[in-house]
Amino acid sequence: MSGFLGLAGLFVAAFAAGALNAVAGGGSLISFPALVAFGIPSIPANATNTAAIWPGALSAAYAYRRDTALYRDLLVVLLLPSLIGGLLGAIVLVSTPPELFDRIVPFLVLFATALFALRGPINRWTRAGLDGDERVSWAGKTWGFLFQLFVATYGGYFGAGIGILMLGSLSVMGLHDIHRMNGLKTVLGTLINVIAFVFFAVKGLVVWPLAALMAVGATIGGWVAARTAKRIDQRWLRAFVITVGLGVSAWLFLRA
Repeated sequence: MSGFLGLAGLFVAAFAAGALNAVAGGGSLISFPALVAFGIPSIPANATNTAAIWPGALSAAYAYRRDTALYRDLLVVLLLPSLIGGLLGAIVLVSTPPELFDRIVPFLVLFATALFALRGPINRWTRAGLDGDERVSWAGKTWGFLFQLFVATYGGYFGAGIGILMLGSLSVMGLHDIHRMNGLKTVLGTLINVIAFVFFAVKGLVVWPLAALMAVGATIGGWVAARTAKRIDQRWLRAFVITVGLGVSAWLFLRA
C-alpha cells in the first residue's frame, strides 16, 4: 500500500496509536502493522514506529504533568532502569537477523494483545483503581526498579504492551489512581522510546519522511486523548485494541 491513501492511513494509524498510548497503551499494535502494510521491512518499521510514537507520548506526558508531579521521588527511582533497558533492547533488536525478527514479531504482537486483554484481571488482583493510601515502600521501589528494567528492555526491542506492563507494576508497588499511574507510565514510556529512537537513528534504520508524518499524527492524538482521558469509556478502547491486536497477530502469522 503506497501513495496518498497509504500516507493518509499511516497518519490516522499514528493518531490512533498516540491516543491509545495516552489513555490505555497498546498503540503500537496499530502503528507498527500499518508501516509493515505500507511495505516497510519489519526492523526498519519497528525503528520508524519508535521514532514516530515518542513525540505523541511526550505530548501526553505534558498533559499529565500535574498528576506526575505527585510522584517525583518514584519517578526518579524508575528513570535509570528505563534508560538502560531501552538502550539494551534497541541493541538486541539491531543484532537480531531480519528473518528471525519476522518470525518473532507475530508472537510479540500476540503477547502484547494478551497483556492488554488481561489488564482487567491484573488490576483486580493488584487492586488498581481503588481508593486508599498510596505510599510506596522500599521493597516496592526495589521491585519497581527491577521490573522496569525488564519492561524497558522489552520496550526498546519491540514496545507494544509496555504501558500495560507498567500499569501492572505500578499497581503492585501500591498505586491506585489510574490517571496518575497513566501519567507516570507515559513519562517512562517516553524515555524508553527516546533512547531507543536515538540508537536506531544513529544506525540509520529510521525512514524519516514516514516518521515525521506519523509523529505529527501521534502528537495530536496523544495530546487530545490525554486532555480528555477521564471522559473516555476505556471499555470501548480496550475492546477495540484487543480486536485489532488479534487481527494483526493473525495477519502477521500468515505473512511470516
